[in-house]
Amino acid sequence: MTEAVEYDVVVLGGGPAGENLVDRARAAGLSTALVESELIGGECSYWACVPSKALLRPALARADARRVPGLAAAVQGPLDREAVFAHRDYWTGDWKDDGQVDWLDSVGAHVYRGHGRLYGVRKVAVGSPEGEHHVLAARHAVVVATGSRAVVPDLPGITGARPWTSREATSARYVPPRLLIVGGSVVAAEMATAWQALGSRVTMLVRGGGLLPRMEPFAGELVAETLREAGAVVRTGVSVEAVVRDGATGPVTVVLEGGETLEGDELLIATGRSPRTEDIGLETVGLKPGDWIEVDDSLRSTTHDWLYAIGDVNHRALLTHQVKYQARIAGAAIAARAAGTPAVEGVRWGAHTATADTEAVPQVVFTDPEAAAVGPTLAAAERAGHRVRAVDYDLSKVSGAGLYADGYRGHARMLVDLDRGVLLGATFVGPGAAELLHAATVAVTGEVPVERLWHAVPSFPTISEVWLRLLETYRDGS
Repeated sequence: MTEAVEYDVVVLGGGPAGENLVDRARAAGLSTALVESELIGGECSYWACVPSKALLRPALARADARRVPGLAAAVQGPLDREAVFAHRDYWTGDWKDDGQVDWLDSVGAHVYRGHGRLYGVRKVAVGSPEGEHHVLAARHAVVVATGSRAVVPDLPGITGARPWTSREATSARYVPPRLLIVGGSVVAAEMATAWQALGSRVTMLVRGGGLLPRMEPFAGELVAETLREAGAVVRTGVSVEAVVRDGATGPVTVVLEGGETLEGDELLIATGRSPRTEDIGLETVGLKPGDWIEVDDSLRSTTHDWLYAIGDVNHRALLTHQVKYQARIAGAAIAARAAGTPAVEGVRWGAHTATADTEAVPQVVFTDPEAAAVGPTLAAAERAGHRVRAVDYDLSKVSGAGLYADGYRGHARMLVDLDRGVLLGATFVGPGAAELLHAATVAVTGEVPVERLWHAVPSFPTISEVWLRLLETYRDGS
C-alpha cells in the first residue's frame, strides 16, 4: 500500500472555494495539499462566471449605448463576434491554468493533479492521469470543495442530441443560427441575452410561469420583455417531452407536451445543478455518494468533526462570492480548532461562523436589464412568518436613471421588517442596477434601522437616488 503523505489540511477540489481555503490555511501556517482533476480555478474561471460575463459585457454595453442620445446611431451594427470570443478566451486564459498553479506554488501549497477520493477517516487517495497513486493524510481537516455540475434531464433522445450545458454555452466558438434554451433561471436568461446579441435566434422554453423564479416576479417579467423586444421567443408553461438530433451535425428537434415540435441548431439545457459528490468516496466515511453534504455554520460536517464541505457541495448558496466567503470562514475555523481555540465552538463566533450565505445572499443576473437582489422575496419572507411591508418605486422616475438612458425601464423594491424596523431584503431591476446592490447588502447584513438610512444621503444625479424615493414612499405609506 502507498505510504501516506501527511499535511495539516487536504482540500479536494481546486475551484474558487478550494483556492481560497488554501489561502486561509496557508496564512495560518498550516501545511496544505490541493487535489484537482481538471483546471485549477474551477467552473467559475473557465465555464461559468468569467466567460459568461465576458460574453455578456459587449451585449450589455451595446444595449446601454443604444439608449444614449448622440451615441445610439453609432452602435446599431452587429457585434464583432470574433473580438467577443477573443475577449472571452483572454479572460479564461485560453483554458489553461498556469497562472493559478503559479499562485498556489507561491503560497506554498502542494498540488496533486488527478481524481481524488476520500479513503476513510482523514485520508484522500489520488490517481493521476499518468497512473501514479498517492495517499494524503490530514492531521486536522479534509475539505470537500468539488462543486456542482449541470443537470441534464433523462429525456428520450437526450444523449444522442448532445445538448449544450452551461459549459458548452460559455465556451462555444461559433454562433448557432437557432438556439433552443430549456430553462428559465439565471444561466438560461444570461445565455439567452448573450447569444441573442451575438446573432442567434433564441427560443426559451420555460416550464414555470416566468424567468428568474427565485427573484421577485417583476424582475423576470422585465427581462423577458426586453428579450422579446430583441427578437427572442420566450414561452412559459411548456414542458419538453423528447429530443431528436438529425445525424452528427444536423438540427435538433424538441418535442413539447402535446406533440408540438420545434427545431434549432443547438439545444442548451439549463435546468439546475447537482453536487459533484458521486465518485469522491463518501461511502468510505458513511455518507451517500451523489448527495449534498450537510454542514454547520463553520462549514464542518454535521457527522464528522474532521470533514468540511465548502461551496456548491453543501447547497447553502451556489454563488462564487458566497463560496469564497465560506472558504474564509472554514479556513478561520480550521485554524482556530487546530490551535485549540475554544471560542470557535460558540454558536455565532465572529469570523468562524457563516451567516451571510443563508441570511443576506446578494446576487446579480447580468441580463438586459440587470437584475439584482439580496435577502428574501416578499413571498418567501411571508412564508417564513415575517411581518413585512414591500415598498416599491419605478426606477424610471429617478433623475439619475433618466440621464443614464433614454426610455429607462426599471423597478425597485425594499422589504421592511416591521417588527425590527430594518431592511430584510431588496430587489432592483434596470440598466446599471447591479451597482445598487452592495448598499442594500450592507443595510440588510448590518441591520441598519430605517430611521438611520434617512441620513445616508445619495449623490445627485445618480440612480442611487432611488434609496431616497423608497424611504419617502415608506414614510408616506403609499
